[in-house]
Amino acid sequence: MTTALIADLEWRDLISQTTDREALLKDLNAGPVSFYLGFDPTAPSIHVGNLVVLLVMRRFQLAGHKPIPLVGGATGLIGDPSGRNEERSLNSTDIVSEWVSRIRGQLEKFLDFTSPANAAVLANNLDWTSPLSALEFLRDVGKHFSVNQMLAKDSVSSRLESGGISYTEFSYQVLQGFDYLELFRRHNCILQLGGSDQWGNIIAGLDLIRKVEGGSAHALTIPLMTKSDGSKFGKTATGTVWLDPEMTSPYAFYQFWLNSDDRDVPKYLKVFSFKSHEEISRLIETVETNPGAREAHRELAREVTTLVHGADECARVEAAAKALFGQGELSELDEATLASALSQLPQTTLQAGEPIPAWIDLLVATGVVDSKSAARRIVKEGGGYLNNVKISGDDFTPSESDFLHGRFIVLRKGKRDLAAVERVI
Repeated sequence: MTTALIADLEWRDLISQTTDREALLKDLNAGPVSFYLGFDPTAPSIHVGNLVVLLVMRRFQLAGHKPIPLVGGATGLIGDPSGRNEERSLNSTDIVSEWVSRIRGQLEKFLDFTSPANAAVLANNLDWTSPLSALEFLRDVGKHFSVNQMLAKDSVSSRLESGGISYTEFSYQVLQGFDYLELFRRHNCILQLGGSDQWGNIIAGLDLIRKVEGGSAHALTIPLMTKSDGSKFGKTATGTVWLDPEMTSPYAFYQFWLNSDDRDVPKYLKVFSFKSHEEISRLIETVETNPGAREAHRELAREVTTLVHGADECARVEAAAKALFGQGELSELDEATLASALSQLPQTTLQAGEPIPAWIDLLVATGVVDSKSAARRIVKEGGGYLNNVKISGDDFTPSESDFLHGRFIVLRKGKRDLAAVERVI
């Protein structure tokens, strides 16, 4: 089973580095292994970049191993320097504590915490860090770390080259190493997963386990996700793609995957899909042979949205996407889903009691066209729609009954250019 797991991760290009590969396979094959992955609460939610490593954790649990998702109530107060050119702004203890609770709730959606054989165990490094005094920490943990080795870590050396690093963030690797030692002691945890930028921090923990306990453990890192166009994965024009539906709506989440660059879809399917190799390969082939059909994009969007937000929410956003383009009834969409979908479009607002402008004026106000003459030309050519109904004349003015849920009107130019009008009540 474990050999198949590692082979599967390699097929999906999900292994960047490991310590002794043969020793790792031997321990994994000897029986269920406790392993951990850390999540620092630097925001109220985890994002799709975190999902890359979280789903590797899920794959390990499905193969029979015991996951320990660690939410860094302590390290979240410090800040990881990895991948950053400047110091983080430190958050208050109360804010970090609130974010710890929110992220814990998210992790419970992806891991099984009830299995009698290998139930996941939630951990918080504040539990073993806060009882220690500064002197105890320096004597019992800090003395095992070589400053020369710490300076050589990529996360530190790059910061020194770019202007410097505070002692606070410099000490982050000591705290993460201490986490691995404590989980080794408490849960016989012998494997840490992490992004490839965490290699140095993980190795620090392995060294600490060897020096303090005379034990051995393993590291496995996952490549950082990149996009073919060079932009950062998980970022859109409107910002980070979060897993929290209040921060990134399920509709926007679905659209993120649906609108993926053709060049990225094969990679995303391998990383995020739990379909068989055969089905993933078939979908990848459709990207190459029939890209216009976008079958792979839809399957990717459907699977990941269902995984994160549930099947019912995925069905609602798919219905909204179809209805916006005339393939379903806009009036049948619930208000929250419609509001979420329209929030992604160019739009204009009307104040309560304000006279309703003509269709052409509304379209110009959204910015979809830059002049009334252009809007009139669209209507004349038969390409103007209101709530998916074709506009018959350029003097058409919407009525009160055209406002969906008393708030929204959907404008369309041609087949695909959409805009929205919202009445502010």
